[in-house]
Amino acid sequence: MEISSYLSLLHITEAMKNHTRHSLTSSGRHESVAEHTFRLCLMAWFCQDEFPELDMEKVWLMCLFHDFGEAFTGDIPAFEKQHSDEKREETCLHHWLTTLPAPYRDKLQQLYQEMQQKTTPEAKLYKALDKLEALIQHNEAGCATWLDLEYDLQLTYGQAECQAFPYTQALRRRVEEDSLALMREEQERGTPWPKKLPPRT
Repeated sequence: MEISSYLSLLHITEAMKNHTRHSLTSSGRHESVAEHTFRLCLMAWFCQDEFPELDMEKVWLMCLFHDFGEAFTGDIPAFEKQHSDEKREETCLHHWLTTLPAPYRDKLQQLYQEMQQKTTPEAKLYKALDKLEALIQHNEAGCATWLDLEYDLQLTYGQAECQAFPYTQALRRRVEEDSLALMREEQERGTPWPKKLPPRT
């Protein structure tokens, strides 16, 4: 790739460090899109032994690029995102893809199409892990940081996607157990809940 194009690409990816997500970290700050992506890639790498029949390199690429549209639009929480938001993100992403050299453009266009269709085992695994990462992060932040609706979401979000594989089913059950344990601890302490999430800083 030509140097100026390469640097332009890197400058775009830097936006993923700046855009924050709805989730808080355990230290109480909002995580970045890049941080979510980083751990999602780690999740895929460390569970590869559970999926010897899958093309895990493709899964890693899906994890790496799945939120790239948010470099242009920022993150909108799943429970707030509208169809118009999704279309805007898709439009920005499509425009960016057209600026890439052919080998990269063609490979990523095929990858995004597969991710959108969600029919291959690789796309199903990436999507299940993506949902799980958000749930795990919410547990790490603690339920005192959750919105009212997230008490239900922690028990329902990603259930359908995680049904695709026994391993993700088991992982989803464990994450749910952790969520319920946090809720019980809040009740036992007599903490008023649900609570409102503080505004992003």
